[in-house]
Amino acid sequence: MFGVALLSQSVVNSQVRGYATLKDISRRLKSVRNIQKITKSMKMVSAAKYTKAEKDLRLARPYGAATVEFNEKADVKPEAENIKKHLIVAVSSDRGLCGAIHSSIVKEVKATLNEKKDGLQTKIVCIGDKARTMLQRVYAPSILLSVNEVGKKVINFLDASSIANEILSTGFEFDSGDMFYNRFRSAISYKTTKQPFFSTSLISNAKNYGLYDSLDAETLKCFQEYQLASIIFYGMKENITSEQSARMSAMENASKNAGEMISKLQLNYNRTRQAVITRELIEIISGASALEVKE
Repeated sequence: MFGVALLSQSVVNSQVRGYATLKDISRRLKSVRNIQKITKSMKMVSAAKYTKAEKDLRLARPYGAATVEFNEKADVKPEAENIKKHLIVAVSSDRGLCGAIHSSIVKEVKATLNEKKDGLQTKIVCIGDKARTMLQRVYAPSILLSVNEVGKKVINFLDASSIANEILSTGFEFDSGDMFYNRFRSAISYKTTKQPFFSTSLISNAKNYGLYDSLDAETLKCFQEYQLASIIFYGMKENITSEQSARMSAMENASKNAGEMISKLQLNYNRTRQAVITRELIEIISGASALEVKE
């Protein structure tokens, strides 16, 4: 009887261990399935937002094209020794789960800051919490302004104008500036791009500035404010479209990986369950055989 008691205890222990393993796998399967549901939902939401953002981008691109054309026509090419204060505008957003779209902006900003010449004062404007979070670890003293609540609602020109006014109201009279943003190329591709802009003094000293008549100091100042608002609006539109397409691709890949993990876990669950059942049958048969022998 003592041997039978030990055998029974062994069966119980093995069952507990087997069922605990099955329970762990089942819990993980449930967790991965829930994650897959979330990633699929996020992909659908991003696809809808991407479609609208791409449509809005077609209307916003003339704002950026006009600035580039004006600088080219006026032949604004400032000398490096004339630039004492430089402004960097990093365009990102407050939301993640979209691949390396924010880190690519920060990488370009850091490369620019590392290449700056001696005596050049550089300040950073972070549009979006993602850029601010990554840059403030090292370049916190250089951050002039930070803008949040970006990417949660549709961007309009009034938002860009407010940001431009905040920049001009800080008192940092920059000579030149660069805006870093992700230029949308296709649903699966974007390119981190630099858009330059200049102060009124550099524009007025441009080679072909005389081609434009009736540009007095007040008009030129108003034009600079409008130009800054225009390129910020354009950069934010380009970046949000790239962000939605990147998030859509990221969620599609996450859903695919979750599906593969579910298949592997389900196979592991079935094999473990079969092994537990087989082990229990063997132990039951062995126990019955032992009782028959003793009888």
